[in-house]
Amino acid sequence: MHLIAKIAALTFLMLPAASLAAEMRGVTATEIQIGQTMPYSGPVSAFGALGKGEVGYFKMLNDKGGINGRKVKLISLDDSYAPPKSVEQTRRLVESDEVALIFSSIGTAHNTAIARYLQSKNVPQLFIGSGASKFADITQYPQATMGVQAPFRYEARLYARYALAKNPNAKFAVISQNDDYGRDYLAGFKDVLGEKYDSVVTNATYEIQDPTIDSQIVKLKASGADVFVIAATPKFAAQAIRKSFEIGWRPMTFLSNVAVWISTVMEPAGVEAGTGILSTAYVKDPDDPAWKDDPAVKAWHEFMTKYVPEADQHDTNYVNSYNSAMALEAVLKACGDDLSTENILKQAFSIHDLELPMLLPGIKINTSPSDHVPVDQMQFMRFNGKTWERFGELQTGN
Repeated sequence: MHLIAKIAALTFLMLPAASLAAEMRGVTATEIQIGQTMPYSGPVSAFGALGKGEVGYFKMLNDKGGINGRKVKLISLDDSYAPPKSVEQTRRLVESDEVALIFSSIGTAHNTAIARYLQSKNVPQLFIGSGASKFADITQYPQATMGVQAPFRYEARLYARYALAKNPNAKFAVISQNDDYGRDYLAGFKDVLGEKYDSVVTNATYEIQDPTIDSQIVKLKASGADVFVIAATPKFAAQAIRKSFEIGWRPMTFLSNVAVWISTVMEPAGVEAGTGILSTAYVKDPDDPAWKDDPAVKAWHEFMTKYVPEADQHDTNYVNSYNSAMALEAVLKACGDDLSTENILKQAFSIHDLELPMLLPGIKINTSPSDHVPVDQMQFMRFNGKTWERFGELQTGN
C-alpha cells in the first residue's frame, strides 16, 4: 500500500505540468509552431514581401539557436488576398498544424474574417498586418494586438491637421479602398473635421478587383478639392498618382504610408508625378542617405543578403517584416518556458519601451492590457523625386 500511495502522490504532483503541456499548443521541447496567411498571389502580391521577410528572420533566429532553446517554425500560407481563403488557410493552421498563435497575417478584412474563429479556439492573433484602428478595440478583439505600424486612423488625423494648418478652408478629395482599410482613413478625417466633414470631403472608392481607378480620379478633380488623399494599396496608389498628374491636377497630396515604396509605387507612377507628395514614416528607410552609416541598417542589409537573397532591398515592406518578427521574438523570449496561450497574451500585452533598431529613433513599442496599439507615432516626409525626406518632430495621432 505504501508503494501505491507513493505512485498516487507522484501522479498527482505531475498533473499540473501535464495540464500545462496540454495548454501549450504548437509547442514541443524543441520547437514553437506559428502560422500566418499572406497574399503571395492576387491583386496585392507586393505585400507578400512581409511574409518572405518574416520567414527569413526566423531562419536567422533558428541558426542562432532559436528562442530559449526552441526553434521557431513559421508556416506561411498564400490566401491570394481573399478573406474566404484566409479563413480556410487559418483553419488549416489551427486544426491541422496546431500552431501556437497566428502572426502578422495581412489584410483588414482578412483579419476581421478570422478573428471570431481564433477567439473560439483560444488562439492569439498577434501583430496583425493591418493598421485598422478597430483591432485596438479590446472588447471586440481581446486576443489581438495591432501590427508594428501606425494605425491608419491616426495617420489620417495627422494629414487633416497638417492640411488645415496650411489652409483652414481646405477641401479634401479622398480615394479609398471600399473596405475597413479605406473607411479607417475617412474616420480619421471625421475625427478632425467634425461637423464640417460632409461639406468639405469628397470621397470616391474602388474595389480591389477593379482594373483601373481613372474615372474616380477625374471625378475627384472635378470636386474642386485642393487636398488629395490617396488611401490605397500600391497598385492603385501608383495609378492615382499617375492619373492626377496626367490630367494636370496638382493639389496638396498625401499618400498612405502602406504605399510609399519607390520600386513598386513611385517609379511605376513616374517619379516626376510623385514629386512633392507627403506621407508619414515610422521605420528607417534603407534608401535614405541619413542612414548610410547606421549600424542597424547595415545589419538589416546583411540579414537580407543572407536570408532573403532574392528580395528587392529597396522595398521597405522588408523593414516592416523585420520589425514585426523582432517584436514577436521579444514576446516569445519573455514567455520563458511557459508558452501557454495565457502567458503569450500576458507578455504581448505588457511590452514596455521596446526599441527596435529599424524603427525611427524615439519610437518605442508599448502595450498594456488596456492598450493593444504597439506604435502610435510617425514623422512626416516628402518625396523629392528620388527619395523620401523626413521633416519635423515625431507626431502622435492618438
